[in-house]
Amino acid sequence: MTALQNKTEDPIAHLSAEDIETIGKELDAIRQGVMDDRGESDAAYIRRVIDVQRKLELASRAVLLLSKFPPAWVVGTVGLSVAKILENMEIGHNILHGQWDWMRDPKIHSTTWEWDMASPADQWKHSHNELHHTYTNVIGKDNDLGYGIMRVDEDQKWHPIYLAQPLWNFVNACFFEYGIAAYDLELGKNLATKKRRADPDFRARGKAVLKKIRKQMTKDYVVHPLLSGPSFLPTLAANFTANVVRNLWSHSVIMCGHFPEGVETFEKTSIDGETRGEWYLRQMLGSANISGSKAMHIMTGNLSHQVEHHLFPDLPSNRYAEIAPKVKDLFDRYGLRYHSASLPRQVGSAWHKVIRLSLPNGWLAQTTPANAPAQVAKLYKMTTGGPKVRRALQQQAAA
Repeated sequence: MTALQNKTEDPIAHLSAEDIETIGKELDAIRQGVMDDRGESDAAYIRRVIDVQRKLELASRAVLLLSKFPPAWVVGTVGLSVAKILENMEIGHNILHGQWDWMRDPKIHSTTWEWDMASPADQWKHSHNELHHTYTNVIGKDNDLGYGIMRVDEDQKWHPIYLAQPLWNFVNACFFEYGIAAYDLELGKNLATKKRRADPDFRARGKAVLKKIRKQMTKDYVVHPLLSGPSFLPTLAANFTANVVRNLWSHSVIMCGHFPEGVETFEKTSIDGETRGEWYLRQMLGSANISGSKAMHIMTGNLSHQVEHHLFPDLPSNRYAEIAPKVKDLFDRYGLRYHSASLPRQVGSAWHKVIRLSLPNGWLAQTTPANAPAQVAKLYKMTTGGPKVRRALQQQAAA
């Protein structure tokens, strides 16, 4: 396995090929144990979550009929935000992974579910289930890594445009559902040339996205506000706020799963001839968990168990907490880091990495209060100078 980007320390150097394949077999056994044990308690769990989410959304929208009164606006907006998070994270995301297809319930099946998001379910399943989960953290192959718009590793060449990376990451977080729809469409690549823009498949998928966005916006910003009568504007504001809250939350959870400091990235060549055991190992090294309460796990769609989810994306999400100790034991026995921390720490670590990689390699670590003016002057030269200037200054810093 030629796994990692260039690192000073290789976290898998101590593993033999036999070790890696043994890890794969142990993980296969963990997965099969859950597959053989799925039953009525699991089915009851997802039906209960769906029932709670629908009742919460209905109640919140009823309260928003009186949203011109501030207390009602606050209660309705909080409730609607929670309902939208539950629908996207614990329900929609996991149903679309096929985690509940074994129930053979057409109402809770990956082929029939359509979620409360701008991206059509079928397009998301392709970009997420087929591409992201196949090429986890492989730079240039996994669009979820940095959402295709950010510098995500030191080995990527730095350009001045990356200085704006923290800003556009925040904007993307606020309107995350539209960002997802854009990279499900591979919008940047497909708008780049006339031939791609004219491609019938791209145009058909683009129309499907616009249709879905129109449907979502009509529901949230026309129908429900109109039903509120005199509370039209407060209800409209409540729907917008709930969508932004949902977007910020889902963006943060996904960032925590793949972008904190210490989570590995991989070169395209690393997956050439990749075995089952090596695929498992890439999921283990390229994912991070969030520690917390059961309520927090549900609100993250159990993506707080991102390591377990990436190892077994088709297992029912309510079983991840059960198998997490077995997975961690495997990490410990083979001397691998099980990356887990609280939500604030993981969010802080991910944003630190966003900011660090928006700057030239080493710039942030080398900057102190004493040398800050000189460092800012250096950054200005690297930003305004050409490639030769940037190379010279970066070589000087590395020396």
